[in-house]
Amino acid sequence: MSVRMVCAAGVGGLPARIRRLELGPVALSGTSYPPSPPSPVPDAPPPPSPAPRARYEAAAARQSGEQSYHLTLLTADGRSGASGAGDLLVDSPHAFDLWCFGVGRPAREELRIADLGVDLPASLLPVPPHRLRGLLGRRLSGREGTGALLAEFLRALDREAAALGPAEASSLGTVVVDLVAVWIARELATGTALSQEARQLAVVEGIREFIRHNLHDPDLTPPVIAAAHHISVSHLHRLFTRYSHGETVAAFIRGRRLRKAHRDLADPALRALPIHSVAARCGLPRASEFGRAFKAAYGLTPREHRHRSLSG
Repeated sequence: MSVRMVCAAGVGGLPARIRRLELGPVALSGTSYPPSPPSPVPDAPPPPSPAPRARYEAAAARQSGEQSYHLTLLTADGRSGASGAGDLLVDSPHAFDLWCFGVGRPAREELRIADLGVDLPASLLPVPPHRLRGLLGRRLSGREGTGALLAEFLRALDREAAALGPAEASSLGTVVVDLVAVWIARELATGTALSQEARQLAVVEGIREFIRHNLHDPDLTPPVIAAAHHISVSHLHRLFTRYSHGETVAAFIRGRRLRKAHRDLADPALRALPIHSVAARCGLPRASEFGRAFKAAYGLTPREHRHRSLSG
């Protein structure tokens, strides 16, 4: 799966970096642009041209002509005193202007603002458009509950974009739609309007996120995971296998641990850390079992992989 990278300059010379990932009917885009100092007058409208701005039009809306929505996750906010990173904003993406004030001097890289955007057709959401009007343009928290789950999933998609194949990307687009649907329903307090499948998928995604955050724990087992989510072990296995293309909970844990070990062994910052310590950090304390599993997965021993990665 290729990720399209664009360096854009909007009206007035706004420098921006944009990348876009197609996920079936859904599109994920990442944008980075300079911050703007606060307006001297609270809630004042943008100044007239030539203040720098970028014009945004959703590709999904332009190409299909059907109604669609744009969800924005603010991932980094460089503005002084702002604390919006992690917030979610949903809007109708027919077109809108992104204004950037006072860009007369080069912005420092650490002060750039970054966000992730999702474009999705309205027809995929199980909530009628008139119910969404109250959410449009509102800034909603992505730091707890389903909002935090959705935000973390979007960040993970962005991190792993280059490694996704077309079939994977299309399937993950469906996951995005279901998570957005659950999140919106939570905000509208209409959880009963969601299908059982959408609710179950949200539970499974929560389980995956729980596993990712606890990979270091060698005692991370299906009973522990089931207890943390207040479901039985048998229900955990049925749900997870159904929504993971047949992959079991144990296989998912093992695969994620090996992937993390593979990445950490290639990290120059960890070159002084013994291989058995890298494995233990990934929840794999038995060196012999780790070595066999690693070679079976990657065709190299952990030592060979580290040597090739760091010497190259």
